[in-house]
Order: sequence, then structure tokens, then C-alpha cells
Amino acid sequence: MGATMKDFSALKSLKGDLKAQEEARKVAEAERLRAQAQAKLEADLFRRSIGEVATLAPPDKLTPITPRPLPIARQHLADEQRALQESLSDEFSIETLLETDESLSFARPGIGSDTLRKLRRGHWVIQHQLDLHGLRTEEAREALIEFLRSCGKRGLRCVRIIHGKGLGSVNKEPVLKNKVRNWLVQKDEVLAFCLARPADGGAGAMIVLLKSH
Repeated sequence: MGATMKDFSALKSLKGDLKAQEEARKVAEAERLRAQAQAKLEADLFRRSIGEVATLAPPDKLTPITPRPLPIARQHLADEQRALQESLSDEFSIETLLETDESLSFARPGIGSDTLRKLRRGHWVIQHQLDLHGLRTEEAREALIEFLRSCGKRGLRCVRIIHGKGLGSVNKEPVLKNKVRNWLVQKDEVLAFCLARPADGGAGAMIVLLKSH
């Protein structure tokens, strides 16, 4: 009997809970419908207050867009300018600018004769050398430019340029030898040069004195 009464009380309590939940659901639904109606009412009121809305027609004329100027490749221009400054001309002739002696020595204006004399005698230690044997004219020109640039960065003073005696060239003429002389004169960093001593290559090489940095 006691167990039956407990089950009945539990069932009654469950019914009460379900009823309360149903009431809460109805209240929430009523609140949602009320809010929805209120929003619709406010939207209608707004539309009535501003009247009809028409889409704006596109303008007849378009504002021209001024094209931007092309970017200036400043680095490219700088590279070209440097290449122009470093270029060596074959049209240049050492004889048209300065006189040299029979031993093909050269000293820039302001360089004393004692400096050239010391260079011939091997006063400065040869710190680096460039061998142009077997190179075509363009290859030799580029190699010389790069060699002098590298020597300048390293602060070298005395170097040797091996151009050969021209024994393997057409008519056995020292074509590259003469070109190297003309190229060297065009480089401001070259202060003086002369034929190498026999022990340093003789007529097949030049000893070059460079500016100090």
C-alpha cells in the first residue's frame, strides 16, 4: 500500500513539472510573436515615413583615371651608369693622350719618374695577377674590369697582367698586349705600369701600380 502511494505522488509531481514546462513554452512563444509583430510594425512605420525609394541611375560620364607613371628602375639605371663608366673603349689609343717610353711604361700625370723607376725595378711586391692567355678581346676586357674592381676592394697596390707575347695570334702580332695598355690607361685607379722584368714574365706581362685606399 505504501509503495503504491509513493508511485502516485511521483506521477503527480511529474505531471506538475510537465505542465509548468508547457506553460513556460507558451509564454516564450507568445513573447517571440509579440517581438516579431513589434519589429514588423516599426519597419512598416519607417517605410511610410520615408516614402518610395528609387534606385539611383548611374552617371552618364565616367571620371577618367589618370594612369600612374611607370616606376623608374633606379637600380637598373645605376647599374647601367656604372657599366658605362667602367667600360673600356678599343677606339682609345694611349698615343693620343700620353707619351710612353720604348719599354711601354706609363705614369699618370702627377706621378714622379722615381715611382716608375721603382716599379720597373720590382720595388713593390706583386700581390695578385690576371692571366688573359687564350681569351678573346671581349672576354679579356670583362676579365680586366672585374680584376681591377676586385683589387680595389681588397686594397691591393701592385698586380701583374699576363697578356702573352702574341706568338699564337694572327701575323704573330701582340694584339691583346696593345689593347691591355690602352685599357689600363682608361682606368683612373691605375697610376702607372710597365713591362715586367724577365723573371716576372718579360714582354708577355705588365706590372701595374694601383691607387691606395
